[in-house]
Amino acid sequence: MSIVRDWLVAGVRPVMASRPWRRAPAVAVWAAAGAALPTPLAAQVPPQIDTRIYDIVEAASPERVEADIRMLAGFGTRNTFSDTLSATRGIGAARRWIKAEFERISEACGGCYEVVYQRNLVTADFSPRIPGDTWIVNVLAIKPGTVNPNHYVIMSGDIDSRASRGNDAETDAPGANDNASGMAGAIEAARLLADREFGNSVILAGLSGEEQGLWGGRHMAQVARDEGWEIIGVLNNDMIGNIEGVDGVIENNTFRVFSEPTPVTDTEQDRARYRVFGGEVDGPSRQLARYVAATADAYIPNLDPIMIYRLDRFGRGGHHRPFNDAGFAAVRIMETHENYTRQHQDIRTENGIEYGDVIEGVDFDYAT
Repeated sequence: MSIVRDWLVAGVRPVMASRPWRRAPAVAVWAAAGAALPTPLAAQVPPQIDTRIYDIVEAASPERVEADIRMLAGFGTRNTFSDTLSATRGIGAARRWIKAEFERISEACGGCYEVVYQRNLVTADFSPRIPGDTWIVNVLAIKPGTVNPNHYVIMSGDIDSRASRGNDAETDAPGANDNASGMAGAIEAARLLADREFGNSVILAGLSGEEQGLWGGRHMAQVARDEGWEIIGVLNNDMIGNIEGVDGVIENNTFRVFSEPTPVTDTEQDRARYRVFGGEVDGPSRQLARYVAATADAYIPNLDPIMIYRLDRFGRGGHHRPFNDAGFAAVRIMETHENYTRQHQDIRTENGIEYGDVIEGVDFDYAT
C-alpha cells in the first residue's frame, strides 16, 4: 500500500530522551549520502527524514493534553445515554465542548478546519444494548487537502465513557484514560497540524457510542462508503495514558499497535492467492501499522512501538474495527500495560483496591 509523505503521525512527546539525540545522526547520514551522488540523481532522491515532523512532535504540549483530559473527565459521565441538555454534565456537554474547542482552533488558523456534527439515530429495536432511541453524535474537524481533497487520513478518539454497567447513565464515569486520553490526542493533533497544509484531507474525529457497539465509527465508515471517500488510513487512539499495568509493571517507553492481517472484505479467491503468492500478513491495515511503527522509530526517541498481529485484544473492540469491516485500513494505537481496575468500573474501594477510571491513573507526558 502506498502512503504519501504528507501523512504525518504526531501528538506524542519524547519521554526519556531529547530531540537532538536522534535527529543529528539521521540528517548527517542523509546529507552525506546525497553529497556522494551525481547531481541529477541526487535531486531525485527524497529525504529519508522530514525535519518538519520533529517540529510537530516537539510542539506537543503535556499541559494542553492534561487540561483537555481534566475537562473531559470533569463532565462526570459521558455515557452514551447520559444527559444531553446540561451545560456541565453528560455527553451532550462533552460533545459541545469538543466542537467548541475544534472551532476555537480553526478560528486561530483562519478557518483551516470545517467543524461539523455527524448524527445517526440508533433505535431500540436495532440492538439489545440500546435501551431507547438514541442520537449518536460524532464531532469532526476536517482540514481539506490541497491536491486530493477526497483522500483522507483520520485520527479518532472516543467521546463516551462508562461505569461498571454499560447503560448506566447516572453513575459517575469520568473515563479519564478510556477514552478522554485518546480524545485529547485528537484535539492536540488538530492544534499541531492547524498551520500546515497537506495534499490529502485530514480529519480529527470524536466518535460516540463506542461502549455500546461502536455506533459512531459504524456510521462514519458507512458515510465514507456511501460518499466514496478514499481513506488512506485511520488511527484510532484508545487508551493512551496509562503506564501502570494491572500486572504491576510500570513502563512509559512502549506502546502497542493492533492491526488485522488482511481485509475482512477479501474474497475466497483473494485468500487462495495468498497460499500461492504470500501476503497473508500484508494487508493494508498491517502495512499501515508498520508505517506507524517506522515513523515512531524515526521521530520519537525512546518510545518504541510493539506490533500486535491481531485486530484487537482478546474479546475486546475499538473504533478502528468498523472501518476494517468496511474494507478500510485502520489500526488501534494504545498503551502497552492495561489496568483493568481502571476500566469499566464504578469508582469505589473494595478489599483495599481502588477502582475507577480517574484522573490519577493518567500519565500526561506519556499520553502526549
